[in-house]
Amino acid sequence: MERNSLHSQGYKLESQIREAYGKVTYTQTCHDKIISSLLKTNNRLKVWQIVLSAVTTSGFVVAILSEGKIASILGAIVSLLLLVLNSYVKNFDLIEDAQQHKEASDLLWKIREEYVSLLTDFEILSVEEIMNKRNELQERTAEVYSGSPRTTSKSYKEAQKALKTEEEQTFSEHEIDVMLPNSIRRCNRDIDK
Repeated sequence: MERNSLHSQGYKLESQIREAYGKVTYTQTCHDKIISSLLKTNNRLKVWQIVLSAVTTSGFVVAILSEGKIASILGAIVSLLLLVLNSYVKNFDLIEDAQQHKEASDLLWKIREEYVSLLTDFEILSVEEIMNKRNELQERTAEVYSGSPRTTSKSYKEAQKALKTEEEQTFSEHEIDVMLPNSIRRCNRDIDK
Protein backbone atom coordinates (compact mmCIF):
# COMPACT_ATOMS: atom_id res chain seq x y z
CA MET A 1 0.00 0.00 0.00
CA GLU A 2 1.28 3.45 -0.90
CA ARG A 3 1.66 5.39 2.35
CA ASN A 4 3.35 8.59 1.25
CA SER A 5 0.86 10.01 -1.23
CA LEU A 6 -1.36 12.73 0.19
CA HIS A 7 -4.51 10.94 -1.02
CA SER A 8 -3.47 7.35 -0.28
CA GLN A 9 -5.29 5.20 2.24
CA GLY A 10 -2.08 4.82 4.22
CA TYR A 11 -1.69 8.58 4.53
CA LYS A 12 -5.30 8.95 5.64
CA LEU A 13 -4.90 6.14 8.17
CA GLU A 14 -1.72 7.68 9.54
CA SER A 15 -3.41 11.09 9.74
CA GLN A 16 -6.29 9.63 11.72
CA ILE A 17 -3.90 7.94 14.15
CA ARG A 18 -1.88 11.14 14.55
CA GLU A 19 -5.06 13.07 15.32
CA ALA A 20 -6.16 10.46 17.86
CA TYR A 21 -2.72 10.69 19.46
CA GLY A 22 -3.11 14.47 19.71
CA LYS A 23 -6.54 14.22 21.30
CA VAL A 24 -5.38 11.68 23.87
CA THR A 25 -2.32 13.81 24.67
CA TYR A 26 -4.49 16.89 25.18
CA THR A 27 -6.97 15.04 27.39
CA GLN A 28 -4.23 13.44 29.45
CA THR A 29 -2.57 16.84 29.92
CA CYS A 30 -5.95 18.36 30.89
CA HIS A 31 -6.32 15.75 33.62
CA ASP A 32 -2.80 16.57 34.85
CA LYS A 33 -3.66 20.29 35.01
CA ILE A 34 -6.85 19.55 36.95
CA ILE A 35 -4.92 17.35 39.41
CA SER A 36 -2.47 20.17 40.03
CA SER A 37 -5.28 22.69 40.53
CA LEU A 38 -7.24 20.44 42.91
CA LEU A 39 -4.19 19.71 45.04
CA LYS A 40 -3.26 23.40 45.24
CA THR A 41 -6.82 24.29 46.25
CA ASN A 42 -6.87 21.51 48.84
CA ASN A 43 -3.57 22.72 50.32
CA ARG A 44 -4.80 26.32 50.46
CA LEU A 45 -8.01 25.24 52.22
CA LYS A 46 -6.06 23.21 54.77
CA VAL A 47 -3.78 26.17 55.50
CA TRP A 48 -6.81 28.45 55.96
CA GLN A 49 -8.39 25.89 58.30
CA ILE A 50 -5.26 25.87 60.43
CA VAL A 51 -4.95 29.67 60.42
CA LEU A 52 -8.60 30.23 61.30
CA SER A 53 -8.47 27.53 64.00
CA ALA A 54 -5.42 29.20 65.54
CA VAL A 55 -7.02 32.65 65.39
CA THR A 56 -10.29 31.31 66.82
CA THR A 57 -8.53 29.56 69.67
CA SER A 58 -6.36 32.56 70.49
CA GLY A 59 -9.40 34.87 70.13
CA PHE A 60 -11.36 32.88 72.68
CA VAL A 61 -8.39 32.76 75.05
CA VAL A 62 -8.06 36.55 74.76
CA ALA A 63 -11.83 36.96 75.24
CA ILE A 64 -11.74 34.85 78.40
CA LEU A 65 -8.73 36.66 79.84
CA SER A 66 -9.87 40.17 78.91
CA GLU A 67 -13.08 42.02 79.42
CA GLY A 68 -13.22 43.53 75.90
CA LYS A 69 -16.18 42.89 73.66
CA ILE A 70 -14.06 43.40 70.53
CA ALA A 71 -12.07 40.21 71.16
CA SER A 72 -15.30 38.27 71.64
CA ILE A 73 -16.82 39.70 68.46
CA LEU A 74 -13.66 39.03 66.40
CA GLY A 75 -13.47 35.52 67.83
CA ALA A 76 -17.09 34.89 66.89
CA ILE A 77 -16.55 36.20 63.33
CA VAL A 78 -13.43 34.09 62.82
CA SER A 79 -15.22 31.10 64.31
CA LEU A 80 -18.08 31.61 61.86
CA LEU A 81 -15.61 31.81 58.96
CA LEU A 82 -14.03 28.57 60.12
CA LEU A 83 -17.46 26.93 60.32
CA VAL A 84 -18.25 28.02 56.75
CA LEU A 85 -14.87 26.79 55.48
CA ASN A 86 -15.23 23.46 57.28
CA SER A 87 -18.74 23.03 55.85
CA TYR A 88 -17.41 23.72 52.35
CA VAL A 89 -14.52 21.27 52.74
CA LYS A 90 -16.88 18.62 54.15
CA ASN A 91 -18.98 18.71 50.98
CA PHE A 92 -16.08 18.34 48.56
CA ASP A 93 -13.41 15.66 48.57
CA LEU A 94 -10.73 17.33 46.46
CA ILE A 95 -8.23 14.53 47.10
CA GLU A 96 -10.71 11.92 45.82
CA ASP A 97 -11.43 14.07 42.75
CA ALA A 98 -7.70 14.42 42.12
CA GLN A 99 -7.29 10.65 42.45
CA GLN A 100 -9.99 10.02 39.81
CA HIS A 101 -8.24 12.42 37.41
CA LYS A 102 -4.92 10.70 38.20
CA GLU A 103 -6.34 7.31 37.29
CA ALA A 104 -7.65 8.69 33.99
CA SER A 105 -4.33 10.42 33.27
CA ASP A 106 -2.35 7.24 33.95
CA LEU A 107 -4.56 5.16 31.64
CA LEU A 108 -4.40 7.81 28.92
CA TRP A 109 -0.62 8.05 29.25
CA LYS A 110 -0.35 4.34 28.46
CA ILE A 111 -2.66 4.71 25.44
CA ARG A 112 -0.71 7.77 24.28
CA GLU A 113 2.54 5.85 24.39
CA GLU A 114 0.96 2.99 22.42
CA TYR A 115 -0.09 5.50 19.75
CA VAL A 116 3.54 6.65 19.54
CA SER A 117 4.63 3.03 19.15
CA LEU A 118 2.02 2.46 16.46
CA LEU A 119 3.22 5.51 14.55
CA THR A 120 6.81 4.35 14.97
CA ASP A 121 5.97 0.88 13.61
CA PHE A 122 3.65 2.21 10.91
CA GLU A 123 5.97 1.42 7.99
CA ILE A 124 6.60 -2.19 9.01
CA LEU A 125 3.05 -3.21 9.94
CA SER A 126 0.39 -4.42 7.54
CA VAL A 127 -2.70 -2.28 7.00
CA GLU A 128 -4.76 -4.88 8.84
CA GLU A 129 -2.41 -4.84 11.85
CA ILE A 130 -2.51 -1.03 11.94
CA MET A 131 -6.30 -0.94 11.74
CA ASN A 132 -6.69 -3.60 14.44
CA LYS A 133 -4.37 -1.74 16.80
CA ARG A 134 -6.10 1.58 16.01
CA ASN A 135 -9.52 0.06 16.74
CA GLU A 136 -8.28 -1.45 20.00
CA LEU A 137 -6.80 1.91 21.10
CA GLN A 138 -10.05 3.69 20.21
CA GLU A 139 -12.04 1.21 22.32
CA ARG A 140 -9.73 1.57 25.30
CA THR A 141 -9.79 5.36 24.97
CA ALA A 142 -13.60 5.34 24.92
CA GLU A 143 -13.62 3.18 28.08
CA VAL A 144 -11.33 5.63 29.87
CA TYR A 145 -13.41 8.61 28.76
CA SER A 146 -16.68 7.01 29.89
CA GLY A 147 -15.31 6.14 33.33
CA SER A 148 -13.40 9.29 34.10
CA PRO A 149 -14.38 12.76 35.32
CA ARG A 150 -14.79 15.46 32.69
CA THR A 151 -12.09 17.96 31.93
CA THR A 152 -12.79 21.69 31.86
CA SER A 153 -12.29 24.49 29.39
CA LYS A 154 -9.80 26.03 31.84
CA SER A 155 -7.76 22.82 31.91
CA TYR A 156 -7.88 22.67 28.10
CA LYS A 157 -6.45 26.20 27.85
CA GLU A 158 -3.74 25.29 30.35
CA ALA A 159 -2.97 22.10 28.40
CA GLN A 160 -2.87 24.02 25.15
CA LYS A 161 -0.35 26.46 26.60
CA ALA A 162 1.71 23.64 28.10
CA LEU A 163 1.79 21.62 24.88
CA LYS A 164 2.11 24.37 22.28
CA THR A 165 4.09 27.08 24.02
CA GLU A 166 5.98 25.33 26.78
CA GLU A 167 6.44 22.05 24.84
CA GLU A 168 5.68 20.16 28.04
CA GLN A 169 5.43 16.69 26.49
CA THR A 170 8.41 16.99 24.11
CA PHE A 171 12.17 16.79 24.42
CA SER A 172 14.98 17.90 22.16
CA GLU A 173 17.58 15.34 21.05
CA HIS A 174 20.06 16.94 23.46
CA GLU A 175 17.65 16.74 26.43
CA ILE A 176 17.07 13.03 25.78
CA ASP A 177 20.79 12.37 25.37
CA VAL A 178 21.53 14.02 28.72
CA MET A 179 19.03 11.69 30.44
CA LEU A 180 20.44 8.52 28.84
CA PRO A 181 23.59 6.66 29.84
CA ASN A 182 26.64 7.80 27.89
CA SER A 183 26.92 4.51 26.00
CA ILE A 184 23.55 4.91 24.23
CA ARG A 185 23.48 8.65 23.57
CA ARG A 186 22.93 9.62 19.94
CA CYS A 187 25.46 12.43 20.19
CA ASN A 188 28.16 9.77 20.76
CA ARG A 189 27.21 7.77 17.65
CA ASP A 190 28.60 8.11 14.20
CA ILE A 191 25.31 8.36 12.27
CA ASP A 192 26.89 7.60 8.85
CA LYS A 193 28.02 4.11 9.91
